[in-house]
Amino acid sequence: MTSRVLKNGSLGGRGKGHRPLPLPSKNLFQKPLRLISWVLVLTLLGTMPALAAPPSQVLGVREKLPNGLIWLFAEAPELPLVTLQLLIKAGTLTEPPAKAGLANLTAQLLLSGTKTKSAAQIAQELDFWGAKLSAGGGNDYATVSLTVLKKDLAAGLNLLKDVLLNPVFAPAEVQRKVAQIKAALTSDEDEPGVVASRTFARKLFGPFPYGRPVRGTLEGLSAISQKDLVKFHRSYYRPNNAILVVGGDLSLEEARRWVSQIFGPWPAAPIPALKLPPLPPLNERKVVVVNKDITQANIIMGNLGLARGNPDFYACQVMNYILGGGGFASRLLDNIRVNRGLAYSVGSSFSPGLEPGSFAVTLETKNPSAAEAVAQVLAEMESIRKEPVTDSELQDAKSYLIGSFPRKMDSLAKRVSLLGYVEFYGLGLDYPWRYPEIIHNLTPADIQQVAQKYLHPEKYLLVVVGKKSEMPSLSGETPRRGAKGEEDEEKKSNN
Repeated sequence: MTSRVLKNGSLGGRGKGHRPLPLPSKNLFQKPLRLISWVLVLTLLGTMPALAAPPSQVLGVREKLPNGLIWLFAEAPELPLVTLQLLIKAGTLTEPPAKAGLANLTAQLLLSGTKTKSAAQIAQELDFWGAKLSAGGGNDYATVSLTVLKKDLAAGLNLLKDVLLNPVFAPAEVQRKVAQIKAALTSDEDEPGVVASRTFARKLFGPFPYGRPVRGTLEGLSAISQKDLVKFHRSYYRPNNAILVVGGDLSLEEARRWVSQIFGPWPAAPIPALKLPPLPPLNERKVVVVNKDITQANIIMGNLGLARGNPDFYACQVMNYILGGGGFASRLLDNIRVNRGLAYSVGSSFSPGLEPGSFAVTLETKNPSAAEAVAQVLAEMESIRKEPVTDSELQDAKSYLIGSFPRKMDSLAKRVSLLGYVEFYGLGLDYPWRYPEIIHNLTPADIQQVAQKYLHPEKYLLVVVGKKSEMPSLSGETPRRGAKGEEDEEKKSNN
């Protein structure tokens, strides 16, 4: 991401690409704190009608300009700050496969010069105001964000408008940024975890855009011209293809005036139809080994998951927390790390987007124990499919997910980000007040149902990056002829 100061996080969508959530501290799950947490959740659930019913309990106000720009507003007068975030439906999904990285490169170059300002001048103005301006790409959308003091709002908004509407994509800046991204992609080849992640995505999604790194590939970046950037920006950076979120020390009337003045003249235009290849089926167990001379095997295994708009999302959240997303409260960590000492960390995650993302289990273990660790992951997947989760497991998962949700909106930046997220994925402005009830109403049968639907211990992709000579057979059979060539290919093409 091109950023003068900040980079914001994500909430489960694929706007900026996604990693598994960090493992919660072990202390979080000790019995005294667990009891206190559950008591607080029961208190919260006791007020559930108040959370769900009053129409006034919404994140903000939603309006639409004549040019098609949807904008949302949340007043937060505690500090003299205003934060804006613009989500443009111009992510990896919209770029041509032969020019992988075009969407992200377009976003990152917005701050590299306009028709009237150089990159250095933009940086100087931001430093003078103490403002924060960033732009970057993602799988589903690109973002442009601004945080500025209220007294500098007029100047900040005009700069935001300038970088959004008038980028020049100067050849020198394009070459510099492309070289920078290429160097980072090449450097990442030294990181076994990155190699495993890229290989997993490419093999799982095939030609589908989610299989490509958001930053692109060496070949794709080399194929991008200035004309490509201009055309992509002209095609997708339109008000009828964007969502604007405004939050901070403004009244609704003030926000409405500023939004109309700055973004009202932004011309709408037809948006190219999205043309996506089908997601490739995974009908059998597939093993890919990338041979590297390292002591720890980096393992990723899983299958296609679900889209964010799928109603199974919530049951999958709870199921995943119990299986491998809950840190020391999860079955995978308890079995593979605590009981067997096979890995320091192991976790599972879903990565839903506008389109179905992945379900993946990630871990590191010694090369000789790779097969045993994989076998234990499969055993836990099979167990949660066959037997209902226990009442205590379900209560702990609900306690954590409901109790931690308010942290998604405990600051102005987080609230603005959440507003954009719920609008982009169509969750509704009352989402924070419906979420606890949705989670609370899930049953063990619901959890077992999604485990059976989305976990496939017989049909999955297994990617292992490690020293093959030290690993037992991962397939339980003699390696196929030509397997070595496939591994050599992996090492050369995972940019």
